[in-house]
Amino acid sequence: MTESRLRRVPRQARSREKLAKVLAAADRLLAEEGVEALTTTRVAAEAGVSVGALYQYLPDRDAITEALGEVYLARLEDLMDTFAEQAAGEAWADPVGLLVDAFAGLYRAEPGFRALWFGRGLSDGTREADRAHKRVMATGVHRVLVAQHLLRDDYAAAVACRTAFLAADAVIQEVFRGDGAPELLEPVKTMLRAYLGQLPRP
Repeated sequence: MTESRLRRVPRQARSREKLAKVLAAADRLLAEEGVEALTTTRVAAEAGVSVGALYQYLPDRDAITEALGEVYLARLEDLMDTFAEQAAGEAWADPVGLLVDAFAGLYRAEPGFRALWFGRGLSDGTREADRAHKRVMATGVHRVLVAQHLLRDDYAAAVACRTAFLAADAVIQEVFRGDGAPELLEPVKTMLRAYLGQLPRP
């Protein structure tokens, strides 16, 4: 979580639990009603805490959305880390398909994440966090494909993986935006396999 958006950083376990409860409540409101519901009054009521208690940590809507954004992005990055670790010890028949399906599945399972990213609630801080997040995820893709002996561990391959991730991320977002377009998942896998497959191997 980005500590700069917290009025106070919780140190004690009880305070951390209270903040987690508040963020869970904010996530429910975001998923059910959208960003407009994320007032400090509504979030405090949903979490069962006083507005004053909420205000100690999250003073306004931007602070709430930025904190939620960090939680969502951390889940994606943790999943990528897990794949990178597993890739070092396993041989996968279709790494591209596995990664696309896994991250599409996380989008599908996180209605709050979709509501934030596809709505009008992204603050400048959240946008900056998302840019940094994309670099982390692209590095994760490179780690996976190097571990699978499909790409070299060099700059050109890293650039290719960043390009591939940005393309996949844009398509996956389109899949879950509005009425959705699930038919785009298989074509983007085909495109990425072809693009990455023509790069030099180790």
